[in-house]
Amino acid sequence: MTFWSFKNAKGRRYHGAALMYSTTAYGIGWWCLLQANVAAFLLGVILLSHGMIIAAYLIHECAHNTIFKINRSNAQLGKLLGWVCGSCYGRFEDIRYKHFRHHVDNDDVVWFDYEAFFIRHPRVYQTTRLLEWFYIPAHDVLMHGIMVLTAFIIPQRRDQMMRNVSIILVRGAALITLGYFFPSALIGYITAYLIMIIVLRFVDGLEHDYPYHLNLFTDDVSPHKGDLEWEQRHTFSPILSWRYDWVNWLILNFGYHNAHHAKPTAPWFELPQLHRELVSDRPESVIQLWPQLKMYHRYRIYRIFHDAPGTEHAEGEAFLRAAQSAKLTGGNAASFLTAF
Repeated sequence: MTFWSFKNAKGRRYHGAALMYSTTAYGIGWWCLLQANVAAFLLGVILLSHGMIIAAYLIHECAHNTIFKINRSNAQLGKLLGWVCGSCYGRFEDIRYKHFRHHVDNDDVVWFDYEAFFIRHPRVYQTTRLLEWFYIPAHDVLMHGIMVLTAFIIPQRRDQMMRNVSIILVRGAALITLGYFFPSALIGYITAYLIMIIVLRFVDGLEHDYPYHLNLFTDDVSPHKGDLEWEQRHTFSPILSWRYDWVNWLILNFGYHNAHHAKPTAPWFELPQLHRELVSDRPESVIQLWPQLKMYHRYRIYRIFHDAPGTEHAEGEAFLRAAQSAKLTGGNAASFLTAF
């Protein structure tokens, strides 16, 4: 068995193409940002952000061991891609463990109680609300900030202190150097990173109406662990396009979330057909893009606490189920990259 051997020929084509695209877009994006040209700068921001988005979804594939035959190879690729999308401060194994708990427990298993944090720090909450009104993803930036300082903030991660400090020094020195010699490139990178966060949380926001429980490091059992019927009832599929499958490749089909939860070991390129076989072959079974955009706009402040007044009008079967749920505003801070 060869090093980094793909599971099959189809995986070699699709995973290989996604990986090649991600790294190429990332590299060209950086090259464009370093050019003294407005058009190149804008193109660089787009390519860099989308390269990181695809890298993030490939990390998710690595967490489910869908790419390579050997689990260790998936972990190695996941660690490398973590450097691309800035999720390398903690361990890849922590990302995989928390995400597995999400699937097994049918729960948003966490350590950080962000609602209690905002209640204790009302000024931070008000600032977050203000920035979210301007579509700046302050809530998720806070979560990514905790990820950067994971060993300092999370007691159970104290043993990662040397790793955490080393990565902060390496990446911090690189960003400071970049800002000194190419300040516009640093601005472009920050913009691209924010776009990545916005896209990831936009797609994640309506995929579940799970509550969150603070049992990541405890023995407390999630209330719906193992209940597959409950899992599907509280999982939704917010896709980009029902008619044109290729559009969903822009996010590696991550919107087909019912199919993903029905068969977590299925690679991203099998999810559209799997949805039609296991869930439904009707467009009403998914939440299409326009309703997603309306909810993202309308509840961009309320999503912090899911406390929006009134009831959203239903648009389709899947949208009706989402609107009737307790989390009808969509959600923030549920990224698979933040392992706490």
